[in-house]
Amino acid sequence: MTLSPPSGDPRALLADLYWAAVTAAAPGPALRKALGQHPERSSRRVHILALGKAALPMAETAVAVLAERGQQPAGGLVVVPEPSPSPHARLPLVVGDHPQPGPGSQAAADRLSAAAIAVRPEDEVWVLLSGGTSSLIAAPLPGLAATDLATLFRLLLGSGLDITAMNRIRKRFSRWSGGRLAAALAPAQVKNFTISDVIGDDLGSIGSGPCVSDPFSATDVRATLVSAGLWQATPIGLRDYLEAVERGALPDTPKPGHPAFKTTTATVVASNRLALEAALQHAADLGLEAHLMDAALHGEAAEVGRGLATRLLAYDATKAPTAQAGGLNKHTVLIWGGETTVTLTPDAGLGGRSQELALAAAGALAAAPRKHASRRISLLAAGTDGRDGPTDAAGGFADETVWREVTAAGRDPARDLLSHHSHAALEAAGALFRTGMTGTNVMDLVLALLVPDTGR
Repeated sequence: MTLSPPSGDPRALLADLYWAAVTAAAPGPALRKALGQHPERSSRRVHILALGKAALPMAETAVAVLAERGQQPAGGLVVVPEPSPSPHARLPLVVGDHPQPGPGSQAAADRLSAAAIAVRPEDEVWVLLSGGTSSLIAAPLPGLAATDLATLFRLLLGSGLDITAMNRIRKRFSRWSGGRLAAALAPAQVKNFTISDVIGDDLGSIGSGPCVSDPFSATDVRATLVSAGLWQATPIGLRDYLEAVERGALPDTPKPGHPAFKTTTATVVASNRLALEAALQHAADLGLEAHLMDAALHGEAAEVGRGLATRLLAYDATKAPTAQAGGLNKHTVLIWGGETTVTLTPDAGLGGRSQELALAAAGALAAAPRKHASRRISLLAAGTDGRDGPTDAAGGFADETVWREVTAAGRDPARDLLSHHSHAALEAAGALFRTGMTGTNVMDLVLALLVPDTGR
């Protein structure tokens, strides 16, 4: 059945598509479906360890499924980014710190230790994992300093490295990452259900892989730090530790073949692709021409934003290889997913990768020659978790007016873009997209609406 578009407001339409995508990746229904595929074992006590931005809805679903089976959780823990009531009296709830670890993360790591100790060899553990876990439960390995670990996280967040490379480094120094949680829970049966927030759904990268083996050596990690120009800035205590592991003086992370992984399974239950396909279907239901674009977004957010704007300005609906810009005769939606990066400068302000992408796209759209005036372009770039960087916004909108509106508000948008003040710039233009925490986290979405404008 074809539905009616929500309104003539492009931003309202893009927001509607965003919520269709986020709703499809809702952790509760995805987890329920996955749990239904695992046979019931009423003889085992079940512990629930829910960690990450989607921890609360996943824990609520797990408790409900157990109740339907006539069981209650034997124990466990819920670690979330914001205060909320626990879904069960036997599941303590702790608020960790994000995107950088702090005292809350240390407390969460300590409570996770207590929860793991309570697991018996004959028990079963449901580890419910989602993005944000790396920071929310981040505590240093014994002998390392919490301040050093926080410094490392800060360096990585501004390094321009993608999430896979960042977590390859983070897991090396964090108490529960890189398969160490699985090792602590063994020989209990561990079932890890994961909401993916990384390109390619690599289980070793999501939440820094607490329940999967770490195939990378300490030498690999040091090489990544060196190639990123971060080795000398890395605290000396962390460098000394890494070199001690290389020499064999300290134990490595659990590798493939470790006994813990014989009793551990890991399953991805929701991903960015699921969200993208839901937005695509919703756009089609609204009677729009809709296309899911090719490669996953990655790289510097500002460069990606400018590149997307250029593609939108030249988009040819006929898809003929030699055709020029044109061929647009109905409302068209183009959809991308992925996760960009931002390399911070010393004068960096407040923002996030989606806001920076949107601001850069707005600049390119504003600068477009009049030959592209046959179409009106609106874009929304936003994180599916509802929080873009350390801000209160999920992302931002871009169109040809945003750049001018930032200027009219007394700001220099070009300077804001260079110094990563995207939040203030978009706020000045009324172009921030605020949602609150969504309860899921499957990377970012970029949604673009192209409208023929024959009246110009």
